[in-house]
Amino acid sequence: MFKRLMISSIASLLLLVTACSGTDHTGADEQTGTAEGGQVELRMMWWGDQKRADLTNEALKVFQEKHPNIKIVGEFAPSSGYFDKLNTQLASGTAPDIFFLGGNVVDYAKKDVLLNLDPYVGNELNLDGMDTTMVEYGRLDGKLQHISAGANARGTVVNQALFDQAGIPLPASDWTWEDYAAISKELSDKLGKGYYGTYNFTVDGMDIFLKQHGKQLYDMKNGTLGFAKEDILEWFTYWEQASKSGGVVTPELQVSNPPDDTSKSLLITGKAAMSLLPSNQLAAFQSLTEDKLILLPVPRGPKGTGVVFESSQGLSGYANTKHAKEVAILMDFWINDPDAAKILGNDRGVPVTEANRNLLQQEAGPVEEIVYNYTSFVSEATKTEPFDVSYNPPGFAEFSKLAQTTNQEIGFGRKSVEQAVTDFYNGTVRIFESNQ
Repeated sequence: MFKRLMISSIASLLLLVTACSGTDHTGADEQTGTAEGGQVELRMMWWGDQKRADLTNEALKVFQEKHPNIKIVGEFAPSSGYFDKLNTQLASGTAPDIFFLGGNVVDYAKKDVLLNLDPYVGNELNLDGMDTTMVEYGRLDGKLQHISAGANARGTVVNQALFDQAGIPLPASDWTWEDYAAISKELSDKLGKGYYGTYNFTVDGMDIFLKQHGKQLYDMKNGTLGFAKEDILEWFTYWEQASKSGGVVTPELQVSNPPDDTSKSLLITGKAAMSLLPSNQLAAFQSLTEDKLILLPVPRGPKGTGVVFESSQGLSGYANTKHAKEVAILMDFWINDPDAAKILGNDRGVPVTEANRNLLQQEAGPVEEIVYNYTSFVSEATKTEPFDVSYNPPGFAEFSKLAQTTNQEIGFGRKSVEQAVTDFYNGTVRIFESNQ
């Protein structure tokens, strides 16, 4: 659920202007004030690296060719500065007409700065082929305010070469957390010093664990935290015990070689055998190692895997845009147009519509095939083991930092698990209450 955003150097890029020609596809619109045959200009902003920018620009060029009355001015920034920039623009009333948000969409919905898209559904915006969970993810405070641009399913990424080297068979899909801890230790023992069975994903796996026990991080319906202190004490204790047994990457290496940093990940260097990974990151990891990587379901809890189709990130419109109808048209293109799907691929996650997923799977390479098979497995599994859509709690940036700090305090022996979890829960309540 905790989303890892790609980091690159700050840059801005203006898109080529496609000359206005032909008839206005939208006609006159009271909200936009666009005259028949006139041209509308939309500003669009996203985060990511140059590769993502190139793909995005290529897709937007196709959009402009299909909608010559709509000119797009695009800009992008790395995740480290993106939201500061967006927040400044929102505060000054100069926000883009359309912009990308991640798991923090809840914070923006609470600020009443997002466009209500309901009036355009079934007209400019077709959601018929979109997964129900993805549609519902964007419905906040009773209004559709966000359209997922890609779907992920978190899974256990496994370095198969290390399993082969240790002479350990790959685990079955119905394994448990007890199995996970035992296999992690066995891997570490058989591979020897400097090798580890798994990364510690106490923080990134917290929501999954809670769902497996009928809880969740954030109860959107009731606007409350979805868990109590005792609900997470077991999870932190599990990882503390697994670490003591020797099957988990040490706290020092976890800090110096973060699991989400492809340039330093021990999974890629062949020193750690397992971790938790969003499905859309598998290709980036596989491209940096000759060891075969695969995705397996996460270990099961009392109520199943707790894994759902999650929004990797998505599009929201600015509440004060003068071109709401055109914003909806661009969103429709993003999720439904096959030409857009072929260009964008899985960079932001697999397509949210079944038709475009099937389209890309026909031409998928070996790594992409693993991703499609895994996400299809998750999609099917949730039909018999449904779970609520995952939302980050308000004040998520503060919450995430507190959770990471808590995990390190336990790992480095600065606090007992009981004390650390008590402080973490009390801090989470304070953060939650201050962000209402």
